[in-house]
Amino acid sequence: MLANSSSKQGADKDDETPPPPHQVYLNGDQIYTCSGCHTHLAKNDDIISKGFQGRHGRAYLFKAVHNISLGPKEDRVLMTGLHSVADINCIVCQSVVGWIYIYAFEDSQKYKEGKYIVEKAKISKENFWVQRM
Repeated sequence: MLANSSSKQGADKDDETPPPPHQVYLNGDQIYTCSGCHTHLAKNDDIISKGFQGRHGRAYLFKAVHNISLGPKEDRVLMTGLHSVADINCIVCQSVVGWIYIYAFEDSQKYKEGKYIVEKAKISKENFWVQRM
């Protein structure tokens, strides 16, 4: 007769913690990071404009942002009109760092589609930046 064992033979799938998200490490000397957890988000070279306004003050328009997840798509009336956007969250700490423009309803705003707004208050500069001559 076999004795019952109180220990689990296999791990229960629902009890497993998910693996940490895969992060992209950005190379370069001018990198923006999440101000909450310092995950690399964007390169200074990917800034299109620093003349934008976010929910918490100044914001930058980027052509590429990394290590993010997208929130649900929603239509928002912003300073430049109606846009379909989705919040972008840091994949490590889940902090909302800005949004992505999915669709611009006005022709003059189409250049923003597929671009990212990142709020200056939500990012930090990685280490010390060397001034370019």
